[in-house]
Amino acid sequence: MIAEALQVPAELSAAVPAEQRGPGLGRDAVRLMVSRGTGRTGHHLFGELPDLLAAGDVLVVNTSRTLPAAVDGRTGDGRGRGEPVVVHFSTRADRWHPAGRTVAGCWAVELRTPDGRGSTGPRAGGPAGAVVRLPGGARLVLEAPVDPGSARLWWARAAGTEVPELLRHHGRPIRYGYTDRDQPLAAYQTVFAVDSPGGGSAEMPSAARPFTAALVARLVSKGVQFAPVSLHTGVASAEAFEPPYAERFLVPPTTAWLVNAARARRRAAARRQRPAREAPAGRIVAVGTTAVRALESATGRDGRVRAAAGWTELVVTPERGVRAVDGLLTGLHEPTASHLLMLGAMADGESLRRAYAQAVRRRYLWHEFGDLHLVLPD
Repeated sequence: MIAEALQVPAELSAAVPAEQRGPGLGRDAVRLMVSRGTGRTGHHLFGELPDLLAAGDVLVVNTSRTLPAAVDGRTGDGRGRGEPVVVHFSTRADRWHPAGRTVAGCWAVELRTPDGRGSTGPRAGGPAGAVVRLPGGARLVLEAPVDPGSARLWWARAAGTEVPELLRHHGRPIRYGYTDRDQPLAAYQTVFAVDSPGGGSAEMPSAARPFTAALVARLVSKGVQFAPVSLHTGVASAEAFEPPYAERFLVPPTTAWLVNAARARRRAAARRQRPAREAPAGRIVAVGTTAVRALESATGRDGRVRAAAGWTELVVTPERGVRAVDGLLTGLHEPTASHLLMLGAMADGESLRRAYAQAVRRRYLWHEFGDLHLVLPD
């Protein structure tokens, strides 16, 4: 419905991080639109987040670190110049990947065409057997499309290098055309990011980017709790609607306990018939769609979260709904993005359409360096 009704002007794409838009600005110098229930929409600064949450609320945060996942390459076996490409390394499969053991050790990669301005444009991958030459004498051999219905992502094997080493020495963060220039990798790490040997996200879990250590301290002082999960994101489609692919996730036992305990307290408070003036507490608010996907992948039909790890293919839709998550802090998504299906699982469609229309009228900024949207149940 949003896709049919909304056009986002190109100038509303955030071209640089907030801290580069003016002197004295920090990461948290972004705006925050708040949607509640089926009706109200409010407009705030992100620094007001502690005033919008209550003691006992739980923020579920993704600790995945962003990888320098873009590497320059050239097609061909070296007997000619070949075509210049940029390789986006998305996901490394293991024997437990849903695609089966045949892809173990392969990377899902996307080949893109340099646009001459430091960014890239879409390009189909393949054919099977095609070779991409990489820095340091390494090579990538394409084997098969990840999805037989799409030519965008291909399974590929690297030779002559370990990909994490290749990324460390020759990679840079993935950059799309709506940004002004390359940014250092540090600009893509969130305050929650931790090392994960052999793991990381091809694209930044961007909803957490505006958090600073000082803001986290204010939230903790207020009694808001933090529950870590990890979900290593792959490469999204920048140009067209596509559902998410299988991604590696982890929900640790402490997070399962925190979430279950908060939900139990909230149910108990509801039975005590909380006074109308009292702020609701014990809400489970996911910071980013990746945190929703991880937590919901560990949640049973009974609504109980259990420690879990592995690959998730879960797609949260309005029809499936959410079982553990009550609210979502997220960026503003393209009208064709599959993330909007997830928002539709938590908010009324008409209120979402009105909120997005307000975001355009009030000149909110889109994409990973842009403003945020907090969706609360009440």
